[in-house]
This record gives sequence, C-alpha cells and structure tokens, in this order.
Amino acid sequence: MTDPNPYPHEHAPHRTEEEARQGRTPGIVRYVLGISLGLVILGMVIVYLFF
Repeated sequence: MTDPNPYPHEHAPHRTEEEARQGRTPGIVRYVLGISLGLVILGMVIVYLFF
C-alpha cells in the first residue's frame, strides 16, 4: 500500500508565499474586466433601445 502523503511532516517542502505563487498579478486585469463589463452593458442597452 502506498503512503497517501509522500512527504512526511518533518521532510515536507517549504516555500514562501511568493515562491509558491509563481507569477505576478498586475492591476491591469481589473481594468480590463471593468471596461469589458461596461461595454457589454452599453451594448445590451443599445440593443434594447433599438429593437
């Protein structure tokens, strides 16, 4: 039977939060999502008004 935890507690790998994350989170993502949402809402309002 194999051990469900291949790393016993005393030999478990330890990484900092930054090492484990492996990436950056630039703030531009929230702007892209906000602008996209605004454009979709504007488009739906235009479709609603003209049809």
